[in-house]
Amino acid sequence: MSLVSEPFEIESDRLSKDLLSQLVRHLRQNRTVLREEWARRITAAQLLTAMTPEQMFSEATRVYDNYVAVLETGSVEALQDYARDLSERIVPRGVQTEEVLGIVLLLRDVLARSLFEKYQLDLGLLYRILDAYEPAANRIANTVGVSFVEERERIIRQQQEAIRELSTPVLQVREQLLILPIIGVLDSQRAKQLTEQLLRAIRLNRAKVVVIDITGVPTIDTTVANHLVQTVDACGLMGASVIITGLSSEIPLTLVTLGLDLSKMDAVGDLQGGIEQAERLLGYAVRRAGERA
Repeated sequence: MSLVSEPFEIESDRLSKDLLSQLVRHLRQNRTVLREEWARRITAAQLLTAMTPEQMFSEATRVYDNYVAVLETGSVEALQDYARDLSERIVPRGVQTEEVLGIVLLLRDVLARSLFEKYQLDLGLLYRILDAYEPAANRIANTVGVSFVEERERIIRQQQEAIRELSTPVLQVREQLLILPIIGVLDSQRAKQLTEQLLRAIRLNRAKVVVIDITGVPTIDTTVANHLVQTVDACGLMGASVIITGLSSEIPLTLVTLGLDLSKMDAVGDLQGGIEQAERLLGYAVRRAGERA
């Protein structure tokens, strides 16, 4: 949900359309000088150090132009779109929220100084312009900050999701046979994500047997134990049998203590034994090396 979308409301007795156009025209006519002064101050403040000077100047140019466009139109929607686009490019480079707010506030100050220089001989006009400019500039800074934080959080969530999927890969080792090796802490959120990923793989690969290996899972709490049993049930509804391998001594005790129905869980000591059991269920002939058919 957008937090800032309404246009700026500028009362006619504070700043006429002609004065607003004059302000925007001043900022555009002095674009090169003001942009270079802003870039110099960004460098002096040691902001955006994760970017090259060329990248920083390019982004500064785009921010400046968007900033002036918002002052002209009074709408922040385009600025919000740009802030999200900017975040997608610079968050992976390690740019922090305070840096983005810092550069926007520096631009606000650079432009304000230029207004003082231009209108210093007409203080009445200067004050009227500043009365309109300051709230608008602060609103822009707030909009950029909020949009950047929202986009940064979205990107972080996407990265976390990708990491979770990489940490729980569903592997097809034979036709209709899937293996899901789980390593690390299995909390409720990860268990839910794991189940959803597994069910998608069962449907996609038309799997009949799934081997879930939890050798790398040190402990399972009661909530996750319940979820594991529910996962077995869900796989059964999808037409797939589940074989659990790699149970540590503590995990079966947890399951038994909870009084969970383990009749649908086929537990085998290790992964190799689980694969052999799965192949038998699928009708494959399992033989040791050197045995004759």
